[in-house]
Amino acid sequence: MDQSLQAFFRRQDESDDSLFYTVPRKVVHIDDYAIAALTDLYRELLQDGDTILDLMSSWRSHLPPELRPARTVGLGMNAEEMAENPQLDEWLLHDLNHEPALPFNDGIFDAALCAVSVQYMTRPLETFAEVRRLLKPGGIFAVSFSNRCFPTKAVSGWLYGGDQQHLGVVQSYFEASAGWRDIHTEDRTPQRERGLQDPLFAAWAYKVSQHQAPATAD
Repeated sequence: MDQSLQAFFRRQDESDDSLFYTVPRKVVHIDDYAIAALTDLYRELLQDGDTILDLMSSWRSHLPPELRPARTVGLGMNAEEMAENPQLDEWLLHDLNHEPALPFNDGIFDAALCAVSVQYMTRPLETFAEVRRLLKPGGIFAVSFSNRCFPTKAVSGWLYGGDQQHLGVVQSYFEASAGWRDIHTEDRTPQRERGLQDPLFAAWAYKVSQHQAPATAD
């Protein structure tokens, strides 16, 4: 990794992430309006019967209450938080920054989600490539974020960018990790509440099937 990328992914607090996440934080990290916007996004992208991976999971997943997934698996850093998440069928502890390789077989998930946590990834290209491996052909990976974070654990490049730059960063993760098509980036902040709520932004793409070519972003 060249020096500029090293600087981008450097953090103020480089101590073991397991120490930071030892204490459960049973709070939501975006307000009710942004949560509703995220749930609406999931309502558009997910289907009944999907097998879902909730990446960097916590005590809430914000899935639509009417959604009936076949299975939802949480992967995160705090056992107590995930144990209290009513939308997870199962969960496991895993530190993506320490080990991006995930303990699942190829092609078993229809969808993977990462809510308000992408800014903490120090090895995102490896992580995005690993998520692609776990998805079925045509499976979706949806990444969302707001303008909040734990600044000591976010990568430096994230802290010095604005909302549109952040969308570009996540788009670049999809493009550089390869094997994705139909990359979408959107401001999902409800217009009627703009300025009165936390913003919400999202990027998502689909795993390329064997006979498809990767596509550029919309």
